[in-house]
Amino acid sequence: MADGPDRWHQWLLNVRFGGDAASREKQLRTFLYPVRDTVLDKAQLGPGDTLLDIGTGDGLIAFGALERLGSSGRVIFSDISQDLLDHCRQAATAEGLLDRCRFVLAPADALASVADESVDVVTTRSVLIYVADKAAALREFYRVLKPAGRASLFEPINAAMSPLDPDFFAGYDVTPVRALADKVEALYESIQPRGKDPMGDFDERDLVRHALEAGFAEVNLELRVSVKNHKEPARWEQFLSTSGNPLIPTFGAAIDAALSPREAAEFAGHLRPLVESGTGRERMALAYLTAVKDAPPGARA
Repeated sequence: MADGPDRWHQWLLNVRFGGDAASREKQLRTFLYPVRDTVLDKAQLGPGDTLLDIGTGDGLIAFGALERLGSSGRVIFSDISQDLLDHCRQAATAEGLLDRCRFVLAPADALASVADESVDVVTTRSVLIYVADKAAALREFYRVLKPAGRASLFEPINAAMSPLDPDFFAGYDVTPVRALADKVEALYESIQPRGKDPMGDFDERDLVRHALEAGFAEVNLELRVSVKNHKEPARWEQFLSTSGNPLIPTFGAAIDAALSPREAAEFAGHLRPLVESGTGRERMALAYLTAVKDAPPGARA
């Protein structure tokens, strides 16, 4: 048995924010809650709907859906992390919502325990970036949806942004210490090869193609791109305790593994003032995809 929560639980609830509670609250307020609300707005929930939240994580979208669906609506929490499902079950119990919830341990591309045409809505938030066979996942989404069911997905499009700042590391200009940054980036590249790893092997056009090939009758995609010539200032210790996703080491661990103590000190000497002052660049490309499963001819309005 594991000695503690798995990597998905640890990252989503702690490492993502560098263990900083104030940063977590700010990201929830300024980014994650708006994403949740947009996904649910686009899902067009109806009273009594059953919603399947795939890759539910800490239940951000799932609990938001329960609030909107009313007492007759139900939500299926699905994830590959039993620790996160247990976390959501405890939260649902505490809120008196357990009788409207079901919990399924399954990957996005193999939802065998969810019956054909059994849910009205499928939602995801940053899930397909971890799935190698995205086409299979979209086929599963289509399979479990009832006729006229809706999918509402949110995915970062990392391929659109990552190559644009070759002299930047984590959004900070590292030109004076480029050779050291290359060593750290090589470690990350060995874990998640650029263009080959699921995190960055697709763009928004691939999402549309997979949805159409899965059989969806109507597909819409909204791409939101933003570039800011500043970043949120962060404590150095918080930065070192942060990682970009659950499958890679924190910045601190990567620096220690890739650089000698002398090199690490030189790298930190350049990077730390930039991190603490927010002197950097933030690029994001975010896609909201909605898809509708066609209803039989006799059921159409």
